[in-house]
Amino acid sequence: MAIDILWIRDDASLALYCAEWQELPFIALDTEFMRVDTFYPLAGLVQVGDGERAFLVDPLLISNWQPFAALLANPKVLKVLHACSEDLEVLLRLTGSMPAPLFDTQLAAAYLNMGFSMGYSRLVSAVLGIDLPKGETRSDWLQRPLTDTQISYAAEDAVHLAEVYRRLAPKLSAEKTTRVLEDGAELVSNMHREVLPEEAYREAKLAWKLAPAELAVLRELCAWREREARARNKPRNHILRDHTLWPLAHTQPDNLTSLSRIEEMHPRTVRHDGETLLQIIHQAAALPQAQWPPRLPEPLPIEASALLKKLRAYGLAEAERLDMAQELMLRKKTLDALLKTGYPHGPYQLPDSLRGWRRELMGQALLTLLAKETA
Repeated sequence: MAIDILWIRDDASLALYCAEWQELPFIALDTEFMRVDTFYPLAGLVQVGDGERAFLVDPLLISNWQPFAALLANPKVLKVLHACSEDLEVLLRLTGSMPAPLFDTQLAAAYLNMGFSMGYSRLVSAVLGIDLPKGETRSDWLQRPLTDTQISYAAEDAVHLAEVYRRLAPKLSAEKTTRVLEDGAELVSNMHREVLPEEAYREAKLAWKLAPAELAVLRELCAWREREARARNKPRNHILRDHTLWPLAHTQPDNLTSLSRIEEMHPRTVRHDGETLLQIIHQAAALPQAQWPPRLPEPLPIEASALLKKLRAYGLAEAERLDMAQELMLRKKTLDALLKTGYPHGPYQLPDSLRGWRRELMGQALLTLLAKETA
């Protein structure tokens, strides 16, 4: 079947079509981007499907994204995407806005118990019986002109995504539709919750093993790396490799020779940023005790696995009862956070990561279960 493809290569055309899309009940959205050696994704193409046609927006030629940002924010137009966390980042960087309300077809498939974290090609095959061509996902989307194969691939994404939505949406109950949209809003909210550079150390490998004085050094190193990665638009590991953070905070080298001996320390880092790193370490090590961060919680011991298993079993039973993918219910990270609030003897508190309908449905039951197990 031939696809009707319309190119949008100037601000006036984008504004004109955005005005048309504002009148639709939904649009399908996809993006193609490059992220090989940059911190932020570089947009190569934005695809819009109106249910009939595929619109290809060239971000290299558009300077005024305001009409598109208004479309993304229009609560009357549903935005349909698939596995969209990176698409959200691309759209936010381009337009300063993100889609709301958001309907993620990957989430919808999971709520229909078709499978969890289904790839787009597999979902299109399962729903539409169409086998999509492979091989263009990692191609150069910043090159111009794009190849005929790239154009066809991008256009098919926009058209088939709209078709998948039309097939899946009627199968969802009103309650499940609400939950898909709630999870979509959570994805958008998470994108807005940008990690502060000063909090980045909490995610560093083995940070829990460090004493508070050493954590102060780790905090400053991670904060510097985060700010530099954003400012230079380079991946964090290009600034300072992950595996160097813990030994830097622990051994605290005070000269370039010692710095260069840190395992996995790149010579380029020593040359370009060595003196800066030594200064950061020296200043952080001199901080008064009142400015040290508290120790980070240790990982749960192996003995906690039995309790984790019982919590997970409860979530799985609820998923089966509601006929949805088991993984949708209780993520391991959430259960770990729950247990860490009171293990081994309690009392426990619901973690912030257990939000929305999951908190309402299962929150009190989880606390009750833990209370019985630790009584």
